[in-house]
Amino acid sequence: MSTHILSKSSYMQGRQCPKKLHFAKHRRDLLAPVDDQKQALFDVGTDIGLLAQQLFPGGIDMRPETPFDFAPSIEATQKAIRNGAHVIYEAAFAHDDVLAALDILVREGHGWKAYEVKSSGGVKPYHIADAALQAHVIEGSGLRLTDVGIIHVNTKYVRQGPIDVRQLFTIASVRKEIIEEQRSVPDRIRALKAMLAMGEEPQIAIGPHCTDPFECDFMHHCWKDLPELSVFDLNRGSKHKWEMYERGILKLQDIPLNEPLTASQQRQMNGLRYGTNTIDRGCIAAFLVTLKYPLYHFDFETFTTTVPLYDGSRPYQQVPFQYSVHIQESPTAEPDHREFLGDGTSDPREALVQQLIHDLGSEGDVLVYNITFERGKLNELARDLPHHRRALEAIIARLKDLMIPFQRGWYYVPAMNGRYSIKAVLPALVPGLSYTSLNVQEGGTASFLYSQLVQGLYKGDPQQLREDLLAYCALDTFAMVRLLEVLIKAASTNNRPQDHDPETE
Repeated sequence: MSTHILSKSSYMQGRQCPKKLHFAKHRRDLLAPVDDQKQALFDVGTDIGLLAQQLFPGGIDMRPETPFDFAPSIEATQKAIRNGAHVIYEAAFAHDDVLAALDILVREGHGWKAYEVKSSGGVKPYHIADAALQAHVIEGSGLRLTDVGIIHVNTKYVRQGPIDVRQLFTIASVRKEIIEEQRSVPDRIRALKAMLAMGEEPQIAIGPHCTDPFECDFMHHCWKDLPELSVFDLNRGSKHKWEMYERGILKLQDIPLNEPLTASQQRQMNGLRYGTNTIDRGCIAAFLVTLKYPLYHFDFETFTTTVPLYDGSRPYQQVPFQYSVHIQESPTAEPDHREFLGDGTSDPREALVQQLIHDLGSEGDVLVYNITFERGKLNELARDLPHHRRALEAIIARLKDLMIPFQRGWYYVPAMNGRYSIKAVLPALVPGLSYTSLNVQEGGTASFLYSQLVQGLYKGDPQQLREDLLAYCALDTFAMVRLLEVLIKAASTNNRPQDHDPETE
């Protein structure tokens, strides 16, 4: 016999979009397989929940033997409450045909405190909606709650020795915040149950809700009829894109000529409509003349974990584990390549910094792509390894950003489609150089795989992984060498007739 129609998770699906809930219940064939990275995120949530139980030790675990039958857990929870239990993990309640399994329930005096554990670094708006539903079900079951709290990760915690759970976590009361949300819970439950009872797909158009608070698992299905280049491919300006969509503008090319656009959006549209290249030789030349050789084309790779692995590290800190640098003594010189990759068994930062200081020397600019990232990581290394602070600050002072000419539109071709990331610029300007032949093709994958390696979760060949990571990072910096060559050539030659050259206007 079923104990519920909705669960907390399905309620939250329906709250985001009733169609999402309908598909989750009736069209699971539309779901894409869960990849390793997404599964790892689910596992982190589970691990954090178990770790947070140490804040309230000695509890009774009501986790069901099977997720398809919560009836025994609901009955056991009520029995534990009657028998005077003080702490219950995964306490299960059902009310109004809704199941709620609470992470931690704690008796305090004559009442109870309900805690939900989140792996995020703070309380998010959707946590309030989640907690309001939990409180509705638990109190509807007859249990008086004196407080409702969110246990989240304290991002300021710095590990020193064994994990200190009382420092790792922050407990935030949200009792006051959920009051307004609770008023709408009964009506929303009724509406969702009625929708499910009908069994028909709700007629709901796509909208900002498709990605708020998370990208919907069925987004690929609902968005499948959009044209290949839709208005949503316009660079930035999410609100404006939705306004145009609601006016019936679907194709990127159908955006009116008089539509107010930013400079970068207008460049993108000119490229699409007229095949216009933008090559500002003057600005490019002014940028190039500031570069001091020897030039070090440099790129970091980092990984992150929710629970810090090393002394002196923080939750979610992006820990550098790898770098590549291509060194050019002059604009026409063949680059010399240096690289570093952590061994995967210990904190890589000290060894990385020692070699980094040696490889980057003391003269010449350090060229990066997106200076904000590399500068931020170098500043963190200087903070965490203060004995290297002076050398790292000297490197920071030498940073230059290769992204600037592309970000500011000094060099733009239609194939970039409004983007200026290195993954968009490289195939547009150097089509013979590609990541597609590599086993690791982007930074997120590199970060995830190394994270799996250091935590003992990697299931493949570690040596092959090392080779794949080195190949990927090396291409990132060699790509910078080739893009710089493109800029040098552009600054020293006349543009083609169809190019837009600000110097001639």
